[in-house]
Amino acid sequence: MTDSHAEIVICGAGIAGIATAYFLAVKAKVQNVVLLERDTPLAMTSDKSTECYRNWWGGIDNAMVGLMNRSIDWLEVIAKETDNQIHLNRRGYLYATSDPNQIPKMRQAAEIAEKNGAGKRRIHDSSESNYTPASAHGFADGLDGTDLILEPEIIRTHFPELNDNVIAVLHARRCGWFSAQQLGMYLLEQAKAHGVRYIRGEVTGVDVLENAVQGVQVTRDAQTFTLATSKFVNAAGPLQNQIANMLGLELPIINERHAKLYFNDHLGVIPRNAPMLINLDEAYLPWADDEREVLESDESTRWLLGSFGSGAHCRPEGGDSSKNVLMLCNYHTQATEPTFPIVHDPEAPEIALRAMSLLVPGLKRYFEHTPKPVMDGGYYTKTPENRPLIGELAVKGAYIIGAMGGFGLMAACGAGELLSAHITKASLPDYARAFLPSRYEDPEYQRLLETWGDVGQL
Repeated sequence: MTDSHAEIVICGAGIAGIATAYFLAVKAKVQNVVLLERDTPLAMTSDKSTECYRNWWGGIDNAMVGLMNRSIDWLEVIAKETDNQIHLNRRGYLYATSDPNQIPKMRQAAEIAEKNGAGKRRIHDSSESNYTPASAHGFADGLDGTDLILEPEIIRTHFPELNDNVIAVLHARRCGWFSAQQLGMYLLEQAKAHGVRYIRGEVTGVDVLENAVQGVQVTRDAQTFTLATSKFVNAAGPLQNQIANMLGLELPIINERHAKLYFNDHLGVIPRNAPMLINLDEAYLPWADDEREVLESDESTRWLLGSFGSGAHCRPEGGDSSKNVLMLCNYHTQATEPTFPIVHDPEAPEIALRAMSLLVPGLKRYFEHTPKPVMDGGYYTKTPENRPLIGELAVKGAYIIGAMGGFGLMAACGAGELLSAHITKASLPDYARAFLPSRYEDPEYQRLLETWGDVGQL
């Protein structure tokens, strides 16, 4: 190393680490920031996302909506600055149900979201109601808030792909998707242009003296060197507990494996202008009688007859000329130790396809001849209440940005800006306290966790 000192060392060049480097160097003008990554930037988990965003969050307060609104503000700024290089749209998230018992919950969720700052709720319960569909492209003319549609005629007119038994849909509007790779590379290029040093190497130790960070040990090409620094950021994604252990800390996080798949929708079942389609109802996979009999007869396959929960979702992927569809059914909810490369269930594509066919019956046409899917995935790194860790750790000079499993890309800009404010001692937004690692030291917060309720996971 020609310069063995750094003002700030960031471990991990996923979207969280890159966003932190961007806001420190580009916006806060901090010099001598080092970004460390043992592999390729954005390659561990950030590029395994569904690449979506939403300000649609429930919860006990407005903290998550506040963070997401701020992050989406930045996405829109970057889209405008780059002539929408990140391909940002505002198609929305469409939650659908065939269960009458879900309607009061949808009403309540829309009320809570409005109260928390997600935007105005609009109820459409007659054919004369004025529902405005989302634009297929761009984001500038999009609505915010929610549209709860209870009138079948409106549902059939605008979403004919849905099952005829769907009786209500909730269209969350400040939601959509974008290109994770384009966003990440833009932030990284800007950070490097403003002096951030990107180093390919693995953090193998953190030097701590009198409970304060002194340096970071880095191994590269079988050689180990030390970067002297008093500020260290743990942005290691699924490996954050391993890095925290180097500081003598244990984080309140788990990792869940998840997989998504792409396939060629050559029959055009999912409209190319569709929003994100999400099934609110519990999914029991549709099997023919003879298939059910075979599955029932074998203990190793009997689990395929059980519930796969709610939340299966899909969206079109690519431009107007593309036929690709992205699909996910997150049924791996048990904690697991992260390993690479990730080995996925071979049944995952069929499970996702069948789960989504309950909402979009046209997908059943693929049961017999399913196009060969492309499957990848990563880990959801989560706290018990599924809120991120952003702020200083118990060791002086050590910071964390993470535990954003399932919402890392959409939260990255807001989270990176927030951590930069912590590090530079800038003013903090009202929602900052909700994400401090120290919140778990509060006995009242621990009691609150026992009755937390909805954690906003898709």
